Amino acid sequence: MKVIHLDHNHPDLINGLKELGWENIENYSDAKEVIEQSISAYDGLVVRSRFPIDASFLKKAKNLKFIARVGAGMENIDINQAKSQGIQLFSAPEGNATAVAEHALGMLLALLNNLPQANHQVKSGVWAREANRGNEVAGKTIGLIGYGHMGKSFASVLKGLNVEVIYHDILNNIGNDDACQVSLSELQERADVVSLHTPETDLTVGMVNSVFIEQFTKPFWLINTARGKSVVTEDLVTALKSGKIRGAALDVLEYEKSSFENMFQNKALPDAFVYLTQSDKVILSPHVAGWTVESHQKLAQTLINKIRKVFV
Repeated sequence: MKVIHLDHNHPDLINGLKELGWENIENYSDAKEVIEQSISAYDGLVVRSRFPIDASFLKKAKNLKFIARVGAGMENIDINQAKSQGIQLFSAPEGNATAVAEHALGMLLALLNNLPQANHQVKSGVWAREANRGNEVAGKTIGLIGYGHMGKSFASVLKGLNVEVIYHDILNNIGNDDACQVSLSELQERADVVSLHTPETDLTVGMVNSVFIEQFTKPFWLINTARGKSVVTEDLVTALKSGKIRGAALDVLEYEKSSFENMFQNKALPDAFVYLTQSDKVILSPHVAGWTVESHQKLAQTLINKIRKVFV
């Protein structure tokens, strides 16, 4: 087997494939058009998000037997085309679920306790105790939208915080003892905090918009460690200004490129994004919720294990 790697990943991934006796070719710089010219020579493809693996690319990959996506989401790959060619698809949501859950928990605690604002003020010589009076997480109802690997992992870490965890998912009977499944309307009625754990699909793009937000009974805090395009940023800003959303912690942004890199190349940043960067109600991180030292290795090991089960 001959495998091409399009993105840098943990060395365990290449080493694991070498142990199978497979040849690894690393190409981290050539344009998509260049790689298309030789992709028919490869049996396997390892990718994160450098460019879309679309139908035109796949049609040239006539000998491809598998695609390994180092991460959870598969929106960068034309799944239908891949399946029509008999290409095995591997992803690794198990590999960074713990990292995402811990990041979401950190964001939740920081958001409700005004920690970024307080940190900045104290370092600037401002000692404002009353202005930074926080809210306890205990006693709150946490509503999760999406209950796959990431949602389940977050529910698990919330167990010791004396909160009620509810979730909504388009699939039934996928729950466990850590959370109770409810309808979307019930979640919108009860939730104090909403955390997104959904993939990027036709159903989730633009999901959190003005209509969605106004259907909540109470003002709520929003956490998004899933996909940036799930949230309409202008509508989020409107809700932050009105108080309908009490605060937001965002690891992902609507404006990200598909490669998740170089968002700031365009200096004409949208007004809504500028508001997020200036608001004390908002915490931002650069799509690193699943980006830990441990998950880096676990993602590689998860993929190796899945590939071995199919091809060895």
